[in-house]
Amino acid sequence: MKRLLWLLAVQLLFTTALRAQDGACRIVRDIAYREAAGDGYIDSLCRLDLCCPTGGQGFPTVIWFHGGGLEGGRREIPEALCGKGFAVVGVEYRLVPRVKVADCVADAAAAAAWVVEHIADYGGDPRLIFVAGHSAGGYLTSMIGLDKRWLAPYGIDPDEAFAALIPYSGQAVTHFARRRELGLPDTQPLVDDMAPLYHVRPDAPPMLILSGDRELEMLGRYEENAYFWRMMRIAGHPDVRIREFDGFDHGNMPEAGHYVAVRYIRERVKALQGR
Repeated sequence: MKRLLWLLAVQLLFTTALRAQDGACRIVRDIAYREAAGDGYIDSLCRLDLCCPTGGQGFPTVIWFHGGGLEGGRREIPEALCGKGFAVVGVEYRLVPRVKVADCVADAAAAAAWVVEHIADYGGDPRLIFVAGHSAGGYLTSMIGLDKRWLAPYGIDPDEAFAALIPYSGQAVTHFARRRELGLPDTQPLVDDMAPLYHVRPDAPPMLILSGDRELEMLGRYEENAYFWRMMRIAGHPDVRIREFDGFDHGNMPEAGHYVAVRYIRERVKALQGR
């Protein structure tokens, strides 16, 4: 309880400190990020919204993938990430069971490729792109950041394109929606080529792994992320961190995670611009 109160107090102070840096932003909605080719489902779901600082140039960008188990949810721009001096891109993607999990990952890659290729048109710096998302969105973040096959069709190397990956309570093992496709129950773990853990490597982008309280998270989510973090370290990755938020469950952990993510993004941007 004391740790929770301390965390909330820190968040309040952090929010106050950020107010002087917050700024106005403009929102561009309903941008198609991939060719529909006559497919109405692609045309309606494969879209994104963009919130970027007004009057600024060369700002960083956060790509945000929503949660929902790859079965639900809509694109969103988290309010806690807005007005912090960087753009936020809220991405929508197709959902199972209408499509396969691989199609969800492919959509995430297509959206990220659109940002890499077009963010400069809106004033953003394509060298300062962060990928983040909650739950299923965290899974998509790790998959397109670690498994290079998804961005290869666009001629993009995630190691060069992304400043960092920030999965919020994402699946590190194979997503349970993929396990269902294979006839496996939610409680049977699997690590195949559709699991971020399968693609652990030392040369991936920097990572900030966020999790709710291990006693409140769903399906051992903290433990699989802790193992993910440990294996990245063992593989020799030089910059991977993990944070657990006491008192926060799977659903509300982004409330704590956003503050830590903003601080991390600013730290990374400062380091990259100082090179």
